Amino acid sequence: MSDAATNAVSPFVSKWRTNWIILRTCIEERLVYRADFALGTLFRFLPIVTQIYLWGAIFAAGTSEQHAEIGGYTYYDMVAYYLLTMVGRAFSSMPGLTSGIATQVRDGSIKKFLTQPIDMLGYLFWHRIAHKLVYYGVALGPFVLVFWLCRSYFPPMPDLVTIAGFVACLMMAFLLGFLIESLMGLIAFWFLEVSSLLFIYMMLNYFLSGHMIPLDFLPAWAQGIVNLLPFRFLAFEPAAIWLGRYDHTQLGQLLLIQFGWIAGLFIANRLAFHFGVKRYSAFGG
Repeated sequence: MSDAATNAVSPFVSKWRTNWIILRTCIEERLVYRADFALGTLFRFLPIVTQIYLWGAIFAAGTSEQHAEIGGYTYYDMVAYYLLTMVGRAFSSMPGLTSGIATQVRDGSIKKFLTQPIDMLGYLFWHRIAHKLVYYGVALGPFVLVFWLCRSYFPPMPDLVTIAGFVACLMMAFLLGFLIESLMGLIAFWFLEVSSLLFIYMMLNYFLSGHMIPLDFLPAWAQGIVNLLPFRFLAFEPAAIWLGRYDHTQLGQLLLIQFGWIAGLFIANRLAFHFGVKRYSAFGG
């Protein structure tokens, strides 16, 4: 191999070796308190039972006054939708990311990313992948069990194109969730305290992502506003794809829009970090 080829390959190999070390180290950190992590993960499945009973009461399921449909959803559709939004949220939620970035800016510990040859956003990205890998390793069994017990609520298995679109939407939901929350964390370069902003975001996200209720329940004018925002891709759209709400053409267009949001938010993150560092005053010790 020529020297030119070696010089071209070496940075690429070195970068991925660094990423692999970061990923492996972060996984090891997550496994230090694996019992606590596993217990916290399993307790998140307890609200499933209450949600099934809640929607059963809303639909008056099992009584002579049972509603056939509400907003285009049957009782079975509603339970399936809620379980699918849980999967979407498992991919897109990023607990502690925004507050973690803001804390590092406020106490000055972010300096380690400015003095070492490690990209902060890249490090946080691989840290989140490590978190999700450990989470899925713990939660996979309960997810499979819950979906198997609730299999009667789901429609027939969709076709392969729809399944591929569902998986692609989940993968991009992870990227969207990461980019949105990291961008909010980078706002700390301008406003040191972002806890109030984070609280507002969490409330809006819970509603606008479709985790609380299907976005189909909203009036037409509200749906028009929600469709202009990226939050629907975090929970509603993956569920809607699996439930067959889109044909193949609409599915392709939907994924292109989601990819466009990822590209735009990626650029916004890079710009925020670039200009934020310029005004950073190295707070802390």
